[in-house]
Amino acid sequence: MFSQMIHRANLTIAPDGSLEIPATMRAELGVQHGGKLLARVENNTLILEPIEAAIKRAQAMVRRYVPNSTDIIAELIAERRAEAGRE
Repeated sequence: MFSQMIHRANLTIAPDGSLEIPATMRAELGVQHGGKLLARVENNTLILEPIEAAIKRAQAMVRRYVPNSTDIIAELIAERRAEAGRE
């Protein structure tokens, strides 16, 4: 069975709109001072995710639709060169 640690904290939004994330949560997310998070609202719930994790999640979603034998970067470069040749 999948097991994950769950951290909970009551947070207060400061008058300037900022929100301080507790050090234990930042450490678990691998986010340091000045680190970037992606924020989204799903089902009336605020979700904060490290940018790197969001990118990996997006890449995994795209990978489902692209065959392993496909070199997307090579295809993109070839398309750009073909377009430039037509200009």
